[in-house]
Amino acid sequence: MSVVELPVPAQLLFVAPPPGLEPAVKFTLAAIADATGLFSLTANDGSARLYLVDAATHLPHYTPQLDDTELSSIGTDAAGVTVLVVVNPGVQSTVNLAAPLLLNSQSGSCAQVILETGDWPLRAPLTPAG
Repeated sequence: MSVVELPVPAQLLFVAPPPGLEPAVKFTLAAIADATGLFSLTANDGSARLYLVDAATHLPHYTPQLDDTELSSIGTDAAGVTVLVVVNPGVQSTVNLAAPLLLNSQSGSCAQVILETGDWPLRAPLTPAG
């Protein structure tokens, strides 16, 4: 089975600063070598760096309800969005499922959204796929 690398733009422009990273809106997204679906996200001003995973690759059961208004703010719909989640590395790495990043991979427009339902945890254990 061959691995297909997720096509993502190198430069992202958030429609609003991600919570906690204000005032940054311009970021560089880079794939981590030999780690399919793992990325680093670095503020262009150098003020922040995060790790992200592609939810479709690593979290196939993660199905948050996405708001049409949030999707239209980045110029796409549910079929065209790439969902990324922030990784908190550690002995037991976790992912933030309560605040995914929504990416229009065609334009590089991006938004971090806070899911209001409470259905998804802030720190879910990240376990190996498979």
